Amino acid sequence: MKKFVMAAVGGTLAGVIATTQVAGPLLAQESAANSSVYEQLDLFGDIFERIRSQYVEDVEPSELIEAAIDGMLTSLDPHSSYLSPDDAAAMQVQTRGEFGGLGIEVTQEEGFIKVVSPIDGTPAAEAGIEAGDFITHVDGDSMLGLTLDSAVERMRGPVGSEIIITVVREGETEPFDVSIIRDTIELQAVRSRTEGDTVVMRVTTFNDKTTPNLISKLQEEVEALGGMDAVNGFVIDLRNNPGGLLTQAIRVSDAFLEEGEIVSTRGRDPADGDRFNATPGDLAEGKPIVVLINGGSASASEIVAGALQDHRRAIVVGTKSFGKGSVQTVMPLRGEGAMRLTTARYYTPSGRSIQSLGVSPDIVVEQPRRAPETEEEDEPASAVGQRSEADLRGSLNNDSLSEDEIRQIEEDRAKAEAAAELREEDYQLAYAIDILKGLNALGPED
Repeated sequence: MKKFVMAAVGGTLAGVIATTQVAGPLLAQESAANSSVYEQLDLFGDIFERIRSQYVEDVEPSELIEAAIDGMLTSLDPHSSYLSPDDAAAMQVQTRGEFGGLGIEVTQEEGFIKVVSPIDGTPAAEAGIEAGDFITHVDGDSMLGLTLDSAVERMRGPVGSEIIITVVREGETEPFDVSIIRDTIELQAVRSRTEGDTVVMRVTTFNDKTTPNLISKLQEEVEALGGMDAVNGFVIDLRNNPGGLLTQAIRVSDAFLEEGEIVSTRGRDPADGDRFNATPGDLAEGKPIVVLINGGSASASEIVAGALQDHRRAIVVGTKSFGKGSVQTVMPLRGEGAMRLTTARYYTPSGRSIQSLGVSPDIVVEQPRRAPETEEEDEPASAVGQRSEADLRGSLNNDSLSEDEIRQIEEDRAKAEAAAELREEDYQLAYAIDILKGLNALGPED
């Protein structure tokens, strides 16, 4: 019994010693880490005081603090930043679908300001700004070295005022200046039209108005065509759509999916992950869908394209998307400011992340650059070679067709000619419509 007690005491002592040997270094490491943090904060305080007392000009202490906070956030990734009270208020207005500016979505790449996409119908789009352009100067002042928010602030100004931006564009040998008049940007989240029997839905951004606009405009176009039976399919045009609200990307995807996962998010802690699933109901009632994307399609656009692609609900056509696969959370701070912090990555239903990779289209279709217009409008010499049998003098009439059949042939020919004109105007869209025509041609006859 005595030996047992001594053994138990020995075991306890060994446990205490072992615990001390393990916990001691850990506590020492934590203490050293805390000490290092406090030393760095003391260093920040020293620098702050020296700037206040010795900088060549007077500086506003609050501006120094904001710059330090913003620098800390922007060092993490291009999408995390500090929002001043004015910027936070402007972001709330933007998500509601109206804001002031040029109408471009920008990011920062290796210190340069890069255009993700111009927004349809805005001064920047009308001035010819393109996705992938780099903005190097604003009104002659260099943008190099500025934070993203500072650069955006430089581009803001009173409505009606002029701004001159210097652009570097791939394929152009020299930078060039573009003059733009600032305006109030009222986003029309969804535009719609019909091309023959196809309904084209152009989604320009993902804000609070996107899903209601999509539903109402789709229903209007379907009704105008005479009902869903008269529709051969839908084109969802997400080209140059810079993204927006995650909730809206989920709702738009859900509008065309009956079931299954739409997107999942994974944060630093696995327990913080989320998964969003579709609910029954397909707005397109099973009709084929083509999604158009390009290098200006980012974030929420990529969620929609990835979800419909993974579920084989749509054929994705165009060029590789931008590749922004992270989720930002806007957190209110004291003083009415806010912090935009990257808190998660998102994944398509198949489990793939598009971060830095983008969504790869099922069919790669480049948009040809328009050739410069020429003043000569002479009829081509080869036009004589385009004559048909019907143009020959004394040709026989076709007696096998009724007047209605001849009229139908002429209508089909007119549609084909209209499609040819669309190829000149928008080759990618024409390609998408051709795919839908092909799918319908192979479908079962009624």
